[in-house]
Amino acid sequence: MTLREAKVGCSYKVKKLNGEGALRHRLMDMGFTNGCPFSVRKVAPLGDPVEITIRGYELSVRKDDAENIEIIEA
Repeated sequence: MTLREAKVGCSYKVKKLNGEGALRHRLMDMGFTNGCPFSVRKVAPLGDPVEITIRGYELSVRKDDAENIEIIEA
């Protein structure tokens, strides 16, 4: 399951980051590391972006980037 498929109001943990180079580094800089818990706050009407709460702050992630974040339910 990827972040793009996550449901609003649910809590998840990061399972794995896909992608290489700059994309992977940028996701890690935003706070996505293995095992990190987060919750989905809302999704825009067309599914882009996804707003989450991670490490005490709110973050919006584009759906193209969200496909590179594998998650599991917390």
